Amino acid sequence: MDNCFLVIWLLVACVLIVDTVGLYMRGMPEKERMPDIGKSMTIGGREVQEDQFGDMETAAGRMAVLADGAGKAYGGRIAARIAVDTCVDIFSDYNAFHNPQYFFRKAFHRANKEILKVLGDDSRGSASVGCVMLREGFLYYALVGNVKICVYREGNLVPVSSGHTVAVLAEQKFHEGTISREDALRLLENKRLYNYLGQDGFRDIELFDAPIRMKAGDIVVLMSDGVYELLGTREIEAVLGGAGDCRQKAYDIIELVNQNPKEEKDNASIVLLGTGDMDRAYEKAEFRI
Repeated sequence: MDNCFLVIWLLVACVLIVDTVGLYMRGMPEKERMPDIGKSMTIGGREVQEDQFGDMETAAGRMAVLADGAGKAYGGRIAARIAVDTCVDIFSDYNAFHNPQYFFRKAFHRANKEILKVLGDDSRGSASVGCVMLREGFLYYALVGNVKICVYREGNLVPVSSGHTVAVLAEQKFHEGTISREDALRLLENKRLYNYLGQDGFRDIELFDAPIRMKAGDIVVLMSDGVYELLGTREIEAVLGGAGDCRQKAYDIIELVNQNPKEEKDNASIVLLGTGDMDRAYEKAEFRI
């Protein structure tokens, strides 16, 4: 009989614990609920998967990074992995949100040095890298190369980064008045990179001018050129606007890449960060830059 009462008491205790945890989770402030994340990639028609990604969550917020490698043999894969690991390591060392711009610069410049140390020069391996941080409804980002960073909002995929291709540089120089219209038009189709990680002449990174205030239902998108050069914006928007979480949406977008009839396919990777309902996070946010 004593054993019977003991079993009943243990069952009641377990139920109370589960209910208490459930009430706590339901009552958590919105700003403490981290966004859902989806990651997916395909090797395409290449022999080596040179894209790499990573993410990390701390009490302060979340970081995600996508690197698109290029180089001989496994050089591009190694360069991309070094870039991702460096961003994750530095993010874990201290509270990067105290100074996001300093974090990005430190991570990218250290990654550049590490790639050169391991591979020697950019002829063996290099990487384009996009990195984002999300906290309390605000987005911070940095970029080098041609990884694209966008925000999906209310049915539209809005680019927030420009990138470091010759075409982008030509457009900037034309607006500055340093090259002619004819020269700019001639270079607009040139997708060659002029800035990337893994070179002695590495230039400064593309940084956010001001943190982007996210809205309920927004999705942060990082994608390699294997995605955005193969799929149309409408195709990507249709998936992002559909049902399912970010994990499913990332998988569905990469499936569209796999099903595309084009024979020459590059490595393709995508990272999605869904903000969910961030209204309370806006109201309670204590961090501003």
